[in-house]
Amino acid sequence: MASPRGALMEVLRGQATEGLKLRSNVVRVFVSSTFTDMSSERNALLDKTYPELQAFCQSLGLVFEVVDMRWGLQDAIAVDHMTTELCLQEIEACRKISVGPSFIALLGNRYGHRPIPRVLPGKQFEVLLSKLPQDQVGLLHQWFRKDNNAVPPVYVLQPITTLLPHYNDLQPERRLLQDDSVISWRYTEARLLQLLRTAAVQAEKDGDITVEQKHQFFKSVAEHEIEEGLRIPDGDESEPSAILFVRELPHLRKKDGPKRLAQYMDVTADGLLDTEAQELLSGLKSRLFSASPGMLNLHSVELCKGAIEPSCKEHAQYLESLCEQLVSQTKACIARRVGAGSSVEAGEVRTNGARGGDASQRKGEEDKGWLLQELSHHMALSAGKCSGVFCGREGLLGKICLAMWEHTNTRHTPLVVHGPPGVGKTTLLCKLAQEMRGLLDPRAVVVLRLLGTSAESSDLGRVLQSVCFQICSVFSLSPPTPITAHTSEDLVRFFHGLLAEVSERGDTLLLILDSLDQLSSATQGQNLHWLPKDIPPNVHLVVSTADTGSPVLANLRRTVEVPGHFFEVEPLSCDQGREIMNAYMREAQRSLTPEQCEVVLCSFQLSGNPLHLKLLLDMARRWASYTPVTDLALSSSAQEVMSQLLQALEERHGKQLVGAALGYIVSARGSLSEAELRDILSLDDNVLAEVYQYWLPPNHSLIRLPPLLWVRLRHDLGELLVEGQANGVTVLDFHHKLLTETVRERYQRSEQQADRHRILAEYFLGSWSQGRVKAVLLPPLTTTLDADRKVPPQPLWFAEGVANVKKLQELPYHLLHAGLWEELRQEVIGSSEWLYCKTLTCGVASVIEDLTLCTKLMDCPETQLIRETFILLKPTLDFLDGQMDPPLFYTEVLARLHTFAEMYPSLIGRLCCQCHDWLSCCPDPILVPKCTFLQPPGGALKTTLAGFQKGVTALDICPERGILLAGSEDGKVIAWDLNDLEVIQTLVGHTAKVLSVRVIDSGAHCLSLAADGSLRKWSLLSGRQLYCTQEAVSINSLPSTTHIHVSEERALVFTHSGGQVKVWHLNTTELLFQVKDTGVSIILGFLNGMVVSLSDGGLVTFSHPSAEDKTAQIHLEKSSHSLTLTATLTLQRNGRLLIASKEGFLYQVSSTVQGRESQWTLRQTVTELPVCATFLSASDDERILLAGCERTLVLFHRESDCVQSFLDLHHEDTVLCACVSSDNRVVVSGSEDQTIRVWSMTTGNLLDCFLGMDAPVTTLALYEGTVISASSSAYYLKLWHLPSPNNPQQRHNCCIPAGCPQVALTKDGDTVYYVRNVGQKEVITWNCHTGSSTDTMAVSAEVCCLELAQNKKLLFCGLTTGTVLIYPLAFPKETLCIPPPETLPTVRCMAIGGQEKHMAVAYEDSVCLFEITARDSFPSVEGPSAKFALSLLHSPVSSMALLPDCRLLYGTACGEVTMYDFKSASTATLDGHRSRVNCVTTSNWGTHALVGSEDAVQRLWGLTPLVLDHTMEYKGFLFEGVLCAAFSESDKHVFTGSQDRTIKVWDVASGSLLFVQYVYAPVTKMLTYRNGFVAISQLGYVIKEGFRCPDGVCPEYNPLRNVNAHYRVTSRQKSADSPHSVITEIPEYNPAQFNFMALMLKSKPSHSCQLL
Repeated sequence: MASPRGALMEVLRGQATEGLKLRSNVVRVFVSSTFTDMSSERNALLDKTYPELQAFCQSLGLVFEVVDMRWGLQDAIAVDHMTTELCLQEIEACRKISVGPSFIALLGNRYGHRPIPRVLPGKQFEVLLSKLPQDQVGLLHQWFRKDNNAVPPVYVLQPITTLLPHYNDLQPERRLLQDDSVISWRYTEARLLQLLRTAAVQAEKDGDITVEQKHQFFKSVAEHEIEEGLRIPDGDESEPSAILFVRELPHLRKKDGPKRLAQYMDVTADGLLDTEAQELLSGLKSRLFSASPGMLNLHSVELCKGAIEPSCKEHAQYLESLCEQLVSQTKACIARRVGAGSSVEAGEVRTNGARGGDASQRKGEEDKGWLLQELSHHMALSAGKCSGVFCGREGLLGKICLAMWEHTNTRHTPLVVHGPPGVGKTTLLCKLAQEMRGLLDPRAVVVLRLLGTSAESSDLGRVLQSVCFQICSVFSLSPPTPITAHTSEDLVRFFHGLLAEVSERGDTLLLILDSLDQLSSATQGQNLHWLPKDIPPNVHLVVSTADTGSPVLANLRRTVEVPGHFFEVEPLSCDQGREIMNAYMREAQRSLTPEQCEVVLCSFQLSGNPLHLKLLLDMARRWASYTPVTDLALSSSAQEVMSQLLQALEERHGKQLVGAALGYIVSARGSLSEAELRDILSLDDNVLAEVYQYWLPPNHSLIRLPPLLWVRLRHDLGELLVEGQANGVTVLDFHHKLLTETVRERYQRSEQQADRHRILAEYFLGSWSQGRVKAVLLPPLTTTLDADRKVPPQPLWFAEGVANVKKLQELPYHLLHAGLWEELRQEVIGSSEWLYCKTLTCGVASVIEDLTLCTKLMDCPETQLIRETFILLKPTLDFLDGQMDPPLFYTEVLARLHTFAEMYPSLIGRLCCQCHDWLSCCPDPILVPKCTFLQPPGGALKTTLAGFQKGVTALDICPERGILLAGSEDGKVIAWDLNDLEVIQTLVGHTAKVLSVRVIDSGAHCLSLAADGSLRKWSLLSGRQLYCTQEAVSINSLPSTTHIHVSEERALVFTHSGGQVKVWHLNTTELLFQVKDTGVSIILGFLNGMVVSLSDGGLVTFSHPSAEDKTAQIHLEKSSHSLTLTATLTLQRNGRLLIASKEGFLYQVSSTVQGRESQWTLRQTVTELPVCATFLSASDDERILLAGCERTLVLFHRESDCVQSFLDLHHEDTVLCACVSSDNRVVVSGSEDQTIRVWSMTTGNLLDCFLGMDAPVTTLALYEGTVISASSSAYYLKLWHLPSPNNPQQRHNCCIPAGCPQVALTKDGDTVYYVRNVGQKEVITWNCHTGSSTDTMAVSAEVCCLELAQNKKLLFCGLTTGTVLIYPLAFPKETLCIPPPETLPTVRCMAIGGQEKHMAVAYEDSVCLFEITARDSFPSVEGPSAKFALSLLHSPVSSMALLPDCRLLYGTACGEVTMYDFKSASTATLDGHRSRVNCVTTSNWGTHALVGSEDAVQRLWGLTPLVLDHTMEYKGFLFEGVLCAAFSESDKHVFTGSQDRTIKVWDVASGSLLFVQYVYAPVTKMLTYRNGFVAISQLGYVIKEGFRCPDGVCPEYNPLRNVNAHYRVTSRQKSADSPHSVITEIPEYNPAQFNFMALMLKSKPSHSCQLL
């Protein structure tokens, strides 16, 4: 036997699961007791003990189940005599999965019912018959019939209704007949037992049977159960898991009367004490006392009024003691078993809790529980498929194996197995996996996934995650990073790269993905964009799909281009069916009569479907040899047989019970456990009304489904139900999707479906738990019965850190489908606790999935906004990989949704209030958002497409198929499907910047041209490179001078780069001809097959590349001798060439062919431009031309030979690109200021403005209602919703434009003053409430700095000319001015004193002090009242602060820090910094100052006297420099904004770091506001937050828990303590692994702060 670690590797290699035991998360207990005498004890346990144990187990992440087969039954006798067998099977099931006690026995003074054995071996029965007189064997022959279909034959006790048809007839009108049958059976049973026992005693005396065999005829059900419960299987070394209770009634005697005797002791059929049973009971107790004394709990009690009465004090104490003992012993057993052997080293892997999206379970090499659980699930199913009969597919299996062997050393496409449902595809692939394990390299790895058989295998993302983690684990490769694992596009790329890496290592891998059509359509898995189409050597991929019902096969045929790689699984022949039937029956140790065989085969040959045959054989194995053929009416298809089976189940178990049980299984979002299903059935009033149609439950205050009824139904369902594992819990699912469809059609009508979802929702809400009664009307009653259903409570958290995963998964789905909108809004969408819990436990993707489903089924704009919020959150939370801190979550939600709180108060407003309340009650230091300052939802941004490492340099769209093709500076080409936003292909091959891309052949192929000189053709279906032509263009060509044109009708490719044009055959890559520059001319491109060139003097020449005599020339008008080109554009459809010159002219040259000799005629038109055009583009129909002329986009109508401008669109920065909608109604432009603008072409109005590209927009495209933007400086593309020209967007903007060089804001954050661009000569006023600009103030020169006197409402603008303009905001039409010094130096910075009495202006050569006064209530600035000069060698002043006492603290660009006193004209030099000082801020009371620099060092100075209190150094990942700061109102704390995109809070007294908050952009300006601050970020968002800090911070609190950083504080010695400082260490990290979220890392280093 392999070691545990060896067993683990075998599982990962797909070899076997033996030797590795997965720990269960279930405590499942079978309760055994006699039928009537233990009812009080069972009720007490049900009422008190089980709820307590359930809560205890839930707190440990365990599931608690109780199986009490006696509860709720009318009597102990079942018609089919199956009860004992079912009980023993349940005990065995409990023993296998329970991690606590599995068996509890309650033994009193009754031995219990002693049933007749249902099945007796044929020889044994015949021996017994021989021991009886012939006149006594007739009754036995009457009730026992020989079944020759059993191998060997057996005698079977017939169901009671066979001879007593009214025994189970509970119709009121036949009540007397039923009573007679019951009495008859009692005497018949007694007589049969007497005969069998007499014969058994004699046979044992004669030596024909053993004592144990004889005892089977005397043994009670209770003894059977106790024996099985105490049995320890061979090889099981675990401790016994049984708890026994024995209750004695010492004074119970015969004289107590027959009624009391019948309840508490065994009596015979005539009411007398059964002394034989009492002797057997005594023997049983004696054996238990001697064999299991440690398990026994003895109790002695006297009856009160002939019964056990809970109202009696003595009995209440007894019941309480019983319950306490059971609770304590159960808890102890659970603690022992759960706490032991939970590691891989011990051979067991714990799968505690749900994985979902909680990636924290993936940490470390040893923590593979979730993966092993999934692998074990698939391997167990595969083993079950292979253990059966495999016949008729050997030839097809051989063909597949041969195809794999032939392509071992070459690149190839996947192999596809297809066929109709039920034809045997899954079994074939399981057999393939089994066979290939022996045929492949011994080191080969087999990865098998039977898709759709579990929640993990239905979701594409989870399938790829598990496959990647399995491959990485077994080959010791680096697994995907958390953000890769949670980002679908990155995960697909990782998966493809992983296959290539395995191939390069020389390892062998077989990946089998069965039933691609079972992937959830919600994750776009059936589109197959993720599926590798070009498989590397040594890697094999085999997939299967059904022929019908999904688009998978059609997609595979389109992408897998090798017909020989498709293998159809065809129906079986009748002979093959017979062979399978014979083998199946041999394995089942059964046989069929010839007539029965023909019935089966006649039905099977109508379909030839293996599933149909399997269903028939499952039915046939239950036939006895005496089953009449006339009763066997079999259907001709698998679906009809399933309907037939369901009909039989309804007749046997009741239509309501069968329909509800199967209906709930199919209605569940995931899978249900048996315990959950029993609870849910107990909430279904229709089921209970059917069950209790003719009798009432034993306890009128408690009503549930009797467990035995479900167990019987579960037994009869047989293999139609399969067991799986979910989070360590055994769950139920259907054997085949055909059964799912049949159940839906039969039991899931619309009203039934809604009712079932409602009951499921109530169950997971816990509506009827914790003693809440639910009324039900039972047929025997005329009024409703208010009864407790005893279902478990469903809290969101079972205990701290233990979430109710099943509730999180199921509740939203059922509330939605039940139409319980208000409950959905209250409990899920509008509950911050729910959203946090599910995000933490299941991952943010699962929350988005829920909200997406809600938006599809309910019209609720608030839900859409919340959904978009979590989409915006996803990158951050994925990056943290399960280490999300609660404050981070609540802050992110509040800071994005705050704007919408007033607009949607009932949902978003309530959600924001919950987040605010949570943050306000946080026990740790915390910043509480007071406004929206993170990117809010509801914007125009549709999505972001990533995948490149560098900027996007080329773009093309195929409108026919909705394909977006993009190339990057990193040489990569990616194709996306614009309809579902999934990556189609990632094409890797170029080694330099991609210059141009084109989609051809209606989206089947594409071309890419790169700066490495190569032209490549790719298949977009398979991802395979079809050819590569080197030297197609010059190496290191520029995108602006390189073009590619394709003439598909002529099969030609034209490449133009710099000074040459080459023409290639599209399919063969043959170079047909080329034209190079002559040295005196420049090649402009190609038009209508002609090469166009421009020579000196403005001469344009059209020449045929292969016929030198075919030329035409034209001289451009108004062109000087040295015409300078700035842009060209060829209009291939209309045969036009457009040329823009630096001189400001736009030339249109048209070419036409005339005459029989094909003479070319050239014509031209000239249009004057406002300035030279940097780019030209045209509409799809080439009727609208666009010219980018610096900050103006000029639009032209082009008709015939006329080009006429009709619209000028003015921008705030240089226009870089533009495009026109297909209907020529909208034009979209992109500019240097990172802004996309949408204009109406008819009115020229600005329809919308998109911010957030975060890079100059260099490329734009339109597809239907989507704008696609890209930048050569950004590694991503962004997609935006295109507004209608008839409906311009009035969107509330929460921010000013990003990247404004100069900003000032009011201390309440309501108004912002900013300069849009460097060099812009205007200051814009922005109202944050309206989200719009309210005023523009013109200035005379470039603005260098802005400062605002808050109280006196004066805006100061420092200019490059040395002038300071002053705008009195109370007098909008007035402007003041401080003239510049004589030398006209640039204003470097300004500072306003704390009381706003003075201001300081730093010029290049001096610093001046001015006085701020007022004359006749009008503001005035006097001075300079003081001045000091700066030497020529003095570094420029970069930041400064003016104290109330006219001292000036300033820092320079070289890091010097100086204090200058204007009153005394004295200077003090302070400790300098190693780099530019960005921030000098004084406290509100003038006692402290903070100086911060780019080197991430900040110093806190005491100002009275001037001493250095603290030096705070903070080291993160990148961009550590301090940009701004503000002190709190009380001066106890100081807030800093840094280049690392964080806001930090420091304690002034100790210098300690209190809090770090990530805000996605550097904070450039910060002011004190109330108990917090107001600030503005580089993205233009106003940040307004309050700070809460408890009086005492917990010693365990770590402000760096969400960031990978460390800090050090060196403080001035203030006591006799020895000085020291400590710097924390952090683990090594690789900068290449992180992206822009670099600081939001998962490690949690400790920190230390000491005074020095």
